[in-house]
Amino acid sequence: MLKSLGVFYELNCCHNLAQKTEVILEHFRQVVAAQIGGRAKAMLVTGSRLHAKRYYDEFQRYLKARKYQGMKVLVAFSGKVLDDDFPEGVTEPQLTGCSEKELPTLFEQEEYKILICADKFQTGFDQPLLHTMYVDKKLSGVKAVQTLSRLNRKCPGKENTFILDFANDRETIFASFQPYYEITTVKEEPSPNHLYDLKNRLDSKQLYQQSEINAFARVYFRPASTMNVALQKELNAFLDPAVDRFKALATLEEQDEFKKGLRTWTNLYAFLAQIMPLPDPDLEKFFAYAKLLHSKLPKADIADQLRVSDEVALEYYRLQKMKEGSIALEASQDGELDGISEAGIKRAKEEEATLSEIIDLLNERFGTEFEQADKLFFDQLATDMINDKTLQTQARANTLDTFKFPFEELFMNKLIERMEQNQGIFERIMDNKEDFGSVVMALMMKNVYERLNA
Repeated sequence: MLKSLGVFYELNCCHNLAQKTEVILEHFRQVVAAQIGGRAKAMLVTGSRLHAKRYYDEFQRYLKARKYQGMKVLVAFSGKVLDDDFPEGVTEPQLTGCSEKELPTLFEQEEYKILICADKFQTGFDQPLLHTMYVDKKLSGVKAVQTLSRLNRKCPGKENTFILDFANDRETIFASFQPYYEITTVKEEPSPNHLYDLKNRLDSKQLYQQSEINAFARVYFRPASTMNVALQKELNAFLDPAVDRFKALATLEEQDEFKKGLRTWTNLYAFLAQIMPLPDPDLEKFFAYAKLLHSKLPKADIADQLRVSDEVALEYYRLQKMKEGSIALEASQDGELDGISEAGIKRAKEEEATLSEIIDLLNERFGTEFEQADKLFFDQLATDMINDKTLQTQARANTLDTFKFPFEELFMNKLIERMEQNQGIFERIMDNKEDFGSVVMALMMKNVYERLNA
């Protein structure tokens, strides 16, 4: 199930296949193709089998006319489709040149970039490199959830997903996902002016120089370069001066303010650049520089030791245009029914504390300002542990007191795996394990234990 739709962009200005084809293929070339280290793929969901066939024809005409190489398209539908050029009908294998059974394997090959489908492959299709979905079909309810969830597959270098929708609005998608989530918010697009305002604030700290950023970019964007030890050393040479100036800041508050500002700027740039034109090359260079600089800035104590270096992911990392609009969805525990096993059972309120109540308790006890949106992070941790087969067995075989030993080890592993998703919570737990961290673990352990034994 998608925890967040990431980017949902409505585009209702296109009415004919030729116009939509140009939008889709140019968007893929200019934006999507650079994702996941240049390996990203896309799916186009159409309203009918005839619709899919005609899209396929239009794609082939456009690619041939523009002489685009290394960008092949596949189409998937069942049975025969009757059209003007095929009055007796044409099948999927006749168009693709492969059997229906072979098509998923063929789509894995590097040159095949887009899969056009009509119902087929909207559910149950597992392709981790699927990054973007173009939707030209009315979707609602569980069908919308199942279709868009095709993007919800992890792979190295995949940092976001994208949906370009010609047929639905956000309210429809909102309503489709709402039954499965407690809190759903639709964010408005921030102004690009804020991008420049925030960068000016970062510039005023004088922790980096434009000459260092330019030198970094010449190495980072060197043609056909891949990450290796020698290249990493070159990049570090341009990052280390800023790190030294950061360490020389007078107070921890100043350091924290700069780190948060840098992280906010990179997230905002990633949000705006997906669709909105941001042609300023200095912003593109600073984005690459800032992402790696943030990973090198000192962290407090154990959090610094556990942070995964961007050296691992940088091999897949290339600059891309990114987002416009977001539908962020908050997972819920309320409203679940476990059959008649729950009938007549009354539990103490403290013992059945929901993840929302955990957020409230932490804010009250420690003066934190976690919001309900932060509940998603705890929900993901809980889901990871509940899905662990070994922990399921241990929960049923142990009392709560003895369950804490396997739980705490798995909790730390899952926390580290997800630390980039919510650095605020991660750093607070790691920086104060004895007090704050122990309370979080105790509350989460009780929640997971009860759910596994329900």
